[in-house]
Amino acid sequence: MITPRFSCSQTDKSVIVTIYCPSVRASDVEINVDETLFSVHINPYFLRLNFPHPLVEDDASSAVYDPSTGYLTVTLTKETPGQEFKDLDLLAKLLAPRPSKNAPPQPVIEVLDSTDTDLDNADNELAAPAENDWQLPQQVPEPLPALQTTAERHYGFLDMHSGYFRHVEHSENEVNELGTEAETCPPQERRERRLKHEEQKWDEEHYMADYADDEYILELIAWPNPHVTSTEEFQYTEKENLTMLRLPRKEYLATAEQTHGLYLTLLTLLFAYAYEMRTTQHDPTPESAWTISSLTPAFSALDPPPYASIPVPEPSEFSEAELAATFTTSYRRSLAFPLYRSFALAEACRADVAAFLARGKRVVTRCLLEMKDILDHHDVYYVYSKIWVDDFCVWTLAHADDDTLARLAEQGEEPADKEGRNWMGSRGTGGPDTRRCRANSGQ
Repeated sequence: MITPRFSCSQTDKSVIVTIYCPSVRASDVEINVDETLFSVHINPYFLRLNFPHPLVEDDASSAVYDPSTGYLTVTLTKETPGQEFKDLDLLAKLLAPRPSKNAPPQPVIEVLDSTDTDLDNADNELAAPAENDWQLPQQVPEPLPALQTTAERHYGFLDMHSGYFRHVEHSENEVNELGTEAETCPPQERRERRLKHEEQKWDEEHYMADYADDEYILELIAWPNPHVTSTEEFQYTEKENLTMLRLPRKEYLATAEQTHGLYLTLLTLLFAYAYEMRTTQHDPTPESAWTISSLTPAFSALDPPPYASIPVPEPSEFSEAELAATFTTSYRRSLAFPLYRSFALAEACRADVAAFLARGKRVVTRCLLEMKDILDHHDVYYVYSKIWVDDFCVWTLAHADDDTLARLAEQGEEPADKEGRNWMGSRGTGGPDTRRCRANSGQ
């Protein structure tokens, strides 16, 4: 079955779905509405959408096919007239599977022991709970650590992927920091290798050369980022809508800790994209995929945040320490790997990230879609789009919270601690001297 191109709009009383399905027989169309679930089947096309509120089929509903244009227009009545259906422009969110109401993300009952009892003993054991109307304190035991039965390790978005680097020695993957052991390297060793590689790649002379001769870097810093400065009403392009139609359709059962980590990982992805976008002035080059992959630790070392061992009270709450640790990793890599190595440039990229987040998940998704397009067109680095960016696009549209993104933007906009220092420990946006530069990059 083919997912057709479509768009959605609304009035006070109706939701209108416009579907492009040329060269079909209108008499064969099948339309079903089940509260929030809407589906259309007209061979060879099939479309299933999940709306935020219930719809009904009544006398005001209709379906009209125009053979001259190939568009099928379906009008459905809102169960509650005047109710606003938000995010109708987020196609990937509408296409996402309806969350399961019954399946818990992890088992909540664990059998610790089992013994045989006779009926009399069973009656006695049940008497006390019955007297209290079965209102007894209960506590779910802590989950057992995952049982590792194979040398193969998982990685990528929510550790859902494996097998993408089995033949990495036969590819020209220049950013892979784990070598042939990418499939078996445990998380702690990945981090150790990443830190060691960053130490080795630090070049003091390169940094000081860019600090002394910074005329072009200053031009890059002064460049107005169109995703930040645009005043036009936001609307996805036709190319972006087509890309969203091809995204995977998954249901993500992330724990609170995993959701917290995804927001932090999003910061590193946006930082890498901001650096590439600013240094090419939004005109990608053949090196753009390498730049993005090199600057993203979740790509090159399969090592996503968090980088600070801090308890997670709520998925949407972030401490200064863990944000500092996350940005420090991105700063370190921007000062050790790419062509332009400037602390002031890194600060500009961090400000871009805060601006992206402040504009909400639509702009954040646009950045991710552009990153995906760059990676998808590379013969080797497309793999990082498969294991990270595709899922991130879907998750951002369907699950990311604009209020949480706004809080992250606010915290990242003024990266200073109580003493007024920047994330990396230096003052001002000029360039640190050689000694301060080594401290800034974590050396």
